[in-house]
Amino acid sequence: MYHRRGIIARSPIILIVAVCLLATGCSLEYTRAGIEFVPQAGDLLFQDLDGSPFCEAIEKVTKGYKGANLTHVGIVANDADGNIVVLEALIKGVSVTPLNEFLARSHDRKQRPKVLVGRLKPKYRHLIQPVLEEVLTLKGKPYDKIFDIQNDAYYCSEVIYHGFLKARGGKPLFELQPMTFVDPDTGETFPAWKEYFAELAVAIPEGKPGINPGGISRSHTLSIIYAYGTPSNRERSKRRTR
Repeated sequence: MYHRRGIIARSPIILIVAVCLLATGCSLEYTRAGIEFVPQAGDLLFQDLDGSPFCEAIEKVTKGYKGANLTHVGIVANDADGNIVVLEALIKGVSVTPLNEFLARSHDRKQRPKVLVGRLKPKYRHLIQPVLEEVLTLKGKPYDKIFDIQNDAYYCSEVIYHGFLKARGGKPLFELQPMTFVDPDTGETFPAWKEYFAELAVAIPEGKPGINPGGISRSHTLSIIYAYGTPSNRERSKRRTR
């Protein structure tokens, strides 16, 4: 156990969490046992956010676990009082967010949070404490508006990448990939991205190294062990196979 800036990383006690549950896949184990699912410190929460042309553009060029649209990610920790929180990068910067606030941002057709839970495989779980400790040092850092992996600002999946990179002594756990801001249907840069980078007066970082929530969700280093609800696209894929 360690304590840093009021956050404690430890195996959480069983708490009653006011969240919606999805009785599919791994979640059936918990509901059959009469236990509500409680995420553990170090779990990654992959979220499908809606309502933005940027989210739609990201979804079109990245693929998440089993095709799910995943546009945001945070990592679970516990605060000094044992409350479950999520460490994440938002437009306001790297932040600590209560779990139920995180889960309330987007919902599927049944009003369940569109969030998948990824858990590190046993081989990598020794990294959890040093990762959380490193991520906490980033609290208050600005959001990385230009998606530059080398600067001292951070977007959501960059926080996760950086935490594991530092915890492993400079060896990445999740691999960077060339970023693209081009619509695959038209071969042109998405209009939203053109306007966005023009306002920032910086060149579009097409082809520069980066990382995204969908890519992390498909990593062999973790397992998707629970779904609070059904992210978009994954839901459509399931309907097509029926």
